[in-house]
Amino acid sequence: MAAWDAIVAAIEAAHGPVDQEWRSSKSDFGSMCLLRRGKKTLLYLTPGRQEVVVAVVLGERAVALALAADLPERVRTLLVEAKSYAEGRGIRFPVRSPSEAPVVAELVRLKTTPR
Repeated sequence: MAAWDAIVAAIEAAHGPVDQEWRSSKSDFGSMCLLRRGKKTLLYLTPGRQEVVVAVVLGERAVALALAADLPERVRTLLVEAKSYAEGRGIRFPVRSPSEAPVVAELVRLKTTPR
């Protein structure tokens, strides 16, 4: 799927090679793929029929950076409405086009920005 390949390419362009680790999902989606850099999970990808569902967990510092960044309103709304847990705020959204990959890459960049 073109969107999947574009997401992986965008993440690898920014962070170097990533490992794709497949795991069974507890939801109705079947399997999901963890994109990992070393031991750190950057994001989760779930293949769909015509989309890739992206899931990412951002800590509060990364959420603040994301809300100040130039991200699409739909992503900002998901972040504002996401419940805050000890691990951070998790959001899920569909990506249907390779042109949306930079948004995913930006979220990962914000997640991994050093303090």
